[in-house]
Amino acid sequence: MLWKLARRNLVRQRTRTAMTLFAIVVGVSSLILAGGFVADMITQLGEAFIGSQTGHIQVATPAYFGSSNRPADELLLKDVSSLKQQAGAVPHVRDVMGRLSFTGVVNNGKRDYSIIGLGIQPTSENQLGQQIQIIAGRNLKDEDESGVMIGEGLAATMGLHEGDVVTLVASTPDGALNTADLDVIGIFRSFSKDYDARAVRITLQSAQNLLATDKVNVLVARLDQTHNTDLVAGRLRALPALRSLTIREWYTLSDFYSKTVELYQRQFGVLQFIVLAMVLLSVANSVNMSAFERIAEFGTMRALGTRHREVTQLILAEAVVLGLVGAVLGMLLGSLAAVLISLVGIPMPPVPGSEMGYTAHISLAFTSIASAGLIGFTATVLASVPPALRSCRVPLVDALRRAI
Repeated sequence: MLWKLARRNLVRQRTRTAMTLFAIVVGVSSLILAGGFVADMITQLGEAFIGSQTGHIQVATPAYFGSSNRPADELLLKDVSSLKQQAGAVPHVRDVMGRLSFTGVVNNGKRDYSIIGLGIQPTSENQLGQQIQIIAGRNLKDEDESGVMIGEGLAATMGLHEGDVVTLVASTPDGALNTADLDVIGIFRSFSKDYDARAVRITLQSAQNLLATDKVNVLVARLDQTHNTDLVAGRLRALPALRSLTIREWYTLSDFYSKTVELYQRQFGVLQFIVLAMVLLSVANSVNMSAFERIAEFGTMRALGTRHREVTQLILAEAVVLGLVGAVLGMLLGSLAAVLISLVGIPMPPVPGSEMGYTAHISLAFTSIASAGLIGFTATVLASVPPALRSCRVPLVDALRRAI
């Protein structure tokens, strides 16, 4: 009977019920859209770093991720072929590639400029680095032992173009200087503008020749799905051959990514609070006005023997029904709007520190949709508690006088 009366009261007050429902639906839908937008930004940011710089998982010596003052020999991996074979056999690992990083100087015949160099396996890296844009020339190939790719910022600073010849100078692990004359075969743009200002990419064989070594200092694993990162990292740490090495997930390798994610999450938290406050105020205002207009009705119920507790329960039951209906409608409308917006896409400018724009979508996840609905429902019920308690505190004589 309680729920039947609550439903009838809501239908009887159609205008006020519709206004309250509108506030709940808009609030829940806004949370779904805003949450999906933020989640998509975080996902695309992570994929950009994975594809252009870090890969999914990196395996290296503890010294490689530690102090930069360690001897060069401590930064190199031993028995690389065996490590690659064992890591590649782990489920969800698509490929394992070696990298040899170095610092040095590039010379264009007129001036020197310090660079951050990386020796890569082009075939494997091209499968991973789909976030890298080639703005001039072409990408590296395995046979390009005399070729080099340079970042867009470095090319602009040095005045380099496709086909130019540059000289790389780097120190070998023994401390000797070595040089290599290379042809610029391409100019690339990655997600990070700072990285492009000093980045040089050559084949792994060319880097090993330059540094006079046959080793690498990091192995990079490419996975089938990014969400398998933690699972694969745990399995890699369990391999006996890798226990003495350091295994780092992609999200721990970029300080910029972690700080950006923290910023977005705090912003979304503030937005959730604002939407919650909006729903609370809207519902509280509507329930307050409804309770004020129905004081005489509640007084009559009390005069006929209805207890204070039962009147309060009736008002709360109406709020529960209203909250459930509003939350469900809001989740449906928000999900539909997210799908339609994602079909079109939202063109976005580059984030700070980048020159690559992207197309944003609205990411839908069951947890975010359920969370938005729960927030809308909870706000509705909480907003109805004060009016429900206050309506029973009106003296019975004053309540009945309102009907005269």
